[in-house]
Order: sequence, then C-alpha cells, then structure tokens
Amino acid sequence: MAHMLDAAKNFVAEKIANIKKPEAEFKDIDLKKVSRDSVTLHANVSVTNPYGHSIPICEISYTLKSIDRVIASGTMPDPGSLAENQVTDLVVPVTVPYGILLSLAKDIGSDWDIDYVMEVGLTIDLPLIGNLTLPLSQKGEIKLPTFSDFFA
Repeated sequence: MAHMLDAAKNFVAEKIANIKKPEAEFKDIDLKKVSRDSVTLHANVSVTNPYGHSIPICEISYTLKSIDRVIASGTMPDPGSLAENQVTDLVVPVTVPYGILLSLAKDIGSDWDIDYVMEVGLTIDLPLIGNLTLPLSQKGEIKLPTFSDFFA
C-alpha cells in the first residue's frame, strides 16, 4: 500500500513540475513624472499566460535599490489578472522622494544617472497549485532630467 501511495505522489509531483507556468520579463523602466518632491518611475513588465483561462494576480511587490540601498519599495494588492493565452503588459509605478535622491548625490554627480537594481515579485494564483511568485530582477541606469528638459 505504501508503495502505491509513493508512486501516486511521484506521479502528481512529476505532472505539476512539467506544467507550463506563466513567464515574466522586464521591458524597461521609464522616468514618467517629475514633481516638486519626487520622481515617479514606471517599471514595465510583460507576462505571458500559457493557459486558456485568465489568472488572477494576487499582488505585485517591488524594491528599487541603488548603491546597495533600498530607495523605494512597496506592494500593489490585487492589480487585476492575466488574460488567457496572451501577453499582458503591467506597469508598476515607483515613487522616489527627492530626499533619497540627494543622499545618492555621489553616484548621480559623476554621470547624472542612477545605477539601479529593480526587483519585482509577481504573485499569481494558479488552480491546484496555489500562489506562485514569479521573481524578476533588472540592473540598469536611469538618466535624470536636466533643466533643459523642463523648458524644451
């Protein structure tokens, strides 16, 4: 009896391991808004849903780091769902206060950009499996606007 139970567990585990899972990738990060007290960035993420039904997104968590310091983090609860058999583009808005940017002045001053690491966790609810988090990470640099950008 124990042998049959072990065989059934192995069969189920193998089937679950071979199930296609949604895939996510960063497209880019854009400087979207500059205000008197902060900068808003949009992290654009593309998610492919291989299933014939929509998948609810439980939450999106994000952390933006520069020089090994967290400069922004947060979560977006219940941001919608992934369309069936399609690629869904998601926008993760990240607001960075100027006070934090001033503390990064050493990095910014040399080339007027922010070297960053953006980490995003996309938690989705898969039937039979439960919650699955797709981790994403991207390194890059964000060019900051100059005074001429405001008056052009």
